[in-house]
Amino acid sequence: MFAKAFRVKSNTAIKGSDRRKLRADVVAAFPSLGTDGVSQLVPGKEELNIVKLYAHRGDAVTVYVSGGNPILFELEKNLYPTDLMLPGLVVPPAGLPQVQKGDLCAIVLMGNRAPVAIGVAAMSTSEMLASGLKGRGFSVLHTYQDHLWRSGDKSSPPFLAPLALDHPDLSEEKGSVPEDPAMQEDMRHLALEGGEEEIGENQQTCGKKTLPGASEDPSVGGLNPDPTDSKTLQEQMDELLQRCFLHALKCRVKKADLPLLTSTFLGSHVFSCCPEGRQLDIKKSSYKKLSKFLQQMQQEQIIQVKELSKGVESIVAVDWKHPRITSFVIPEPSPTSQTVQEGSREQPYHPPDIKPLYCVPASMTLLFQESGHKKGSVLEGGEVRMIVINYAKKNDLVDADNKNLVKLDPILSDCVLEKSEQHTVVKLPWDSLLTRCLGKLQPAYQVAFPGQEPIVKKGKICPVDITLAQRASNKKVTVVRNLEAYGLDPCAVAAVLQQRCQASTTVTPAPGARDSLQVQIQGNQVHHVSRLLLEEYQLPRKHIQGLEKAPKPAKKK
Repeated sequence: MFAKAFRVKSNTAIKGSDRRKLRADVVAAFPSLGTDGVSQLVPGKEELNIVKLYAHRGDAVTVYVSGGNPILFELEKNLYPTDLMLPGLVVPPAGLPQVQKGDLCAIVLMGNRAPVAIGVAAMSTSEMLASGLKGRGFSVLHTYQDHLWRSGDKSSPPFLAPLALDHPDLSEEKGSVPEDPAMQEDMRHLALEGGEEEIGENQQTCGKKTLPGASEDPSVGGLNPDPTDSKTLQEQMDELLQRCFLHALKCRVKKADLPLLTSTFLGSHVFSCCPEGRQLDIKKSSYKKLSKFLQQMQQEQIIQVKELSKGVESIVAVDWKHPRITSFVIPEPSPTSQTVQEGSREQPYHPPDIKPLYCVPASMTLLFQESGHKKGSVLEGGEVRMIVINYAKKNDLVDADNKNLVKLDPILSDCVLEKSEQHTVVKLPWDSLLTRCLGKLQPAYQVAFPGQEPIVKKGKICPVDITLAQRASNKKVTVVRNLEAYGLDPCAVAAVLQQRCQASTTVTPAPGARDSLQVQIQGNQVHHVSRLLLEEYQLPRKHIQGLEKAPKPAKKK
């Protein structure tokens, strides 16, 4: 299911009532977990988010994320664990386990009880035996190293020592599954690297089979815990914060940007330096607040922070020759780090080439038919001018005394004059005639994306519309519409803005617009939206409206 990139629709913090309902659903779905297990899986006070997304096959999935890592996902009102280290999910390997069709099952490696995949049984145990252990026995939902795993902190499964029943000799006892070359071949269908999503029944032999690239020795094969796992979450977050801080100073902040608001520095520079698949959360670091971290960096004489206005701090100086900055090694960018949505596009976004066009209406067909055009013909502005000029010259309409004036014959009069002007206006200057002709034609436009055939549409292209709306409790939200016209995926833009603004984002149908979505961000985020559209996506300013709604900077005292 998550072997290919998915599309995020929304990411919001869970409410207290929804958290209690989730805990109740977990108890009902996994009664063997017990109270302590449920409390560990769904903590009572830690941050918990609900992420709604679409899998690559179009399935609507709800993912529950704790501490930046997915822990559960809901598909068709059924809960499935996404944490591959959940206790109590590995079935004993003493023979073929008794399962029914549709049962949730865990897949483990030989010598390690930590699951590396979860799936749903496609047939019961009796059916598996009747089929001679052939055919598709399980549909894999989630695997180690798939895209859902990559959305977390990418930690490896731990080593869990086998139970006493896991002794290798048991594989030869009655009722167990023999290890034969055909079964080893079938194991290659388990898509730990993003391949197929279905696994044969032979692959569920209670963890007694070795997956491709994995060794029976738990210390070999890359599935042992990463050395960084020995660090606490707080220590890892401190390290990530300092890494993003130094990266931002070395690559993104220039002397001309100073003084720089600390909030802008965090939202526009630090968060954008966060490595792919990681999520920076200062609250989970030992500093807890950005101001405290910046004070520490100021004590190390890397930066200088001042309160230029009451309650608003800015970075006023940076020592780019500081050893910590000069010695910082810039990480290699990942192939997908510059795409609009991680993993969803193979190439970086390039803005389309938008060209205004004109359609010939029925009232002006006589003017254009001599040049071979008819009603509905689409022309560029330069073509319209040449046709009008040639028509005037061919019909000897240029004024002999003043070459800047054009005499209006009945056809031109009907095309460019209003009814009140029919008997009063007999001549027009060239610029006025051409302007009137263009104004009477029906508007159209051509959109050409790199590597694609141009698309011609009638009417005027709607600009990207940025507005501010008032919500309950006098809260403001920023709403962005018409992104699709410029080849931008609203869900991808929402995901980027959520990280940049560190605010909740949602994608909803745009009211009054068919098959169009709008992005909604908490607070006045026009500044972040404008920087994203103008600087990164490089959309022309003339195709964006609402930029003036950005919050005005505080006046310096």
